[in-house]
Amino acid sequence: MKAIVLESAENPIVYKDVEKPTAGPGEVLVKVKAAALNRRDYWITIGKYAGIKYPTILGADGAGIVTETGEGAEEWLNKEVIINPGHNWGEHPEFQSKEFKMLGLPDDGALAEYVKIKAEYLYPKPAHLNWEQAAALPLAGLTAYRALFTKARIKKGDKVLIIGVGAGTGTFLLQWAVASGAQAFVTSGSGEKIQRAKQLGAAAGVNYKAQDWAEELKHFSGGGFDIVVDSALGPDFNKIPDLCNPGGRIVFFGGTAGNIPEMNARPIFWKQLQILGTTMGTQEEFKAMVAFVNEHKIVPVIDEVFPLADAAKAFKKMEQSSQFGKLVISIG
Repeated sequence: MKAIVLESAENPIVYKDVEKPTAGPGEVLVKVKAAALNRRDYWITIGKYAGIKYPTILGADGAGIVTETGEGAEEWLNKEVIINPGHNWGEHPEFQSKEFKMLGLPDDGALAEYVKIKAEYLYPKPAHLNWEQAAALPLAGLTAYRALFTKARIKKGDKVLIIGVGAGTGTFLLQWAVASGAQAFVTSGSGEKIQRAKQLGAAAGVNYKAQDWAEELKHFSGGGFDIVVDSALGPDFNKIPDLCNPGGRIVFFGGTAGNIPEMNARPIFWKQLQILGTTMGTQEEFKAMVAFVNEHKIVPVIDEVFPLADAAKAFKKMEQSSQFGKLVISIG
């Protein structure tokens, strides 16, 4: 079968023939119809991710048809599925276990014509989504879902600020917030992305490159936010507590812009704010996310679709951070 293989530090994105896997007990073989990239995949290819091993088939996100089942998984044969890429979460819903891992490293992932997976991580593909849309959902959708629903406890009428709306998680955060009846606001370094966010239901957006972006947001929101979700941290994080309403929740799941700088922490305790870290989510949250997508007929935002043979072009676009929504790989 064809696959995108992390072959070495010098050759991180190799399109090649590899051996087709075989399903064992409790496992299935999924004929992948589409896969999607995440920022994690890019970090792996440039060597900035823990536990890198060669060779590995990349790709956490995938959707396809079950073509082979092992003992105990026969019920999934010929079913259309999406895959939860987070495995071995553990018994505590508050945090993942030491055995937690994600598809696409260390285990071979979905950027291939077939992927082997334990049946417990399969979910029926939402019927209103095509293959590319379904493949875009798992990792970023789950991360955004846990951040908003479990950590921030979003409710109708909340004012939500999404820092950096262009990435896959950013667009899902926006879609989840709008569908929940919250009032969503966004930031981006691109005026075009802000306009696209407004088309998806954002009430307003501000370019974070502007010197007075925080004051603009305060004006647009009418005073402040109940929830702020950030995936970058960096030097501007110290402005966020001042943007929060009393009792506000600040949730973050990344640090690509650097660490939190020195900041005035007094507003945090005086306004009873919470700063909450999160990553991925539980099996129950994945199930709830899929139900939410089905209930509201949400369609993931796709920036561009590439054939498997051109996956390197998709990685290049991710490096440039020019996409709005998900970068998807069509397979077969």
